[in-house]
Amino acid sequence: MVDKKLDQDVAHFCSVTGASTRDARDFLKEHKRLEVAIDAYYNNPNEFAGKRKAEATSSPSTSKLARLFDQYKDEGDEILINGTIKFCEDLQVDPEDVVLLAVACELKSPGMGRWTRQEWIDGWKHIGADAIPSMQASLHRLREQLATDPEYFKTVYNYTFNFSRSEGQRSLGLETAEAFWNLLLPLGLKGGSLTRKNKDEDVKMGDGWQEVHTSWWLEFLRKKGGKGVSKDTWVMFLDFVRSIDSKFSNYDIDAAWPSLIDDFVDFAREKISST
Repeated sequence: MVDKKLDQDVAHFCSVTGASTRDARDFLKEHKRLEVAIDAYYNNPNEFAGKRKAEATSSPSTSKLARLFDQYKDEGDEILINGTIKFCEDLQVDPEDVVLLAVACELKSPGMGRWTRQEWIDGWKHIGADAIPSMQASLHRLREQLATDPEYFKTVYNYTFNFSRSEGQRSLGLETAEAFWNLLLPLGLKGGSLTRKNKDEDVKMGDGWQEVHTSWWLEFLRKKGGKGVSKDTWVMFLDFVRSIDSKFSNYDIDAAWPSLIDDFVDFAREKISST
């Protein structure tokens, strides 16, 4: 709905002013309201020209990124485990740091400890970095976005399933799933990207998924056994975490939740009743 409204405003802006679509979007982004943006354009149609020139001058270098890729690549035309470890050392980041899941998503990494040349170059250019210092600064921005932006968290979370799944496997190994839940959930809870939201009820601060519930979930999975976690369960678990209250009292058993989550709710309610 927001995108459709923006497209309509852009079209109207262009028809009135004769400006380019790019100018229309820049002025609308800066000035929010259509009428105000149009007035601003007439007062100073070159408002963003200097900014664009500076952006063009400082845009990441393809050749610098290619040279950096060559510095870390292991064999063929990929950076593999050894190159990834060296890269992390230069970035001064732990290879198991959650922020690297965001980097993997941005660079479309095909698997853990694997980076392909074109995706490396395109990804870092999109992020806006072409050297170790600027990449280090980018990690801080990506970590903050992952912690606070619900949509970005969801994008990285869903990407993590395919990224971390063994080749040829449809499900994610239980130990692997547990490791990534332990990385992602604490950050989302701390930063707010996992805050419960429900338009039909007033949600009090802290009335939602808690760290103790993560430990219950993992305990439940270990007791239940099974070889892995399906993609359906992985994806819907995030929706579950964002919708459930801290007492599991608003769970709808008739909704289309995976049976594994149905069983977990019974497990969690028993935990609550016994305390």
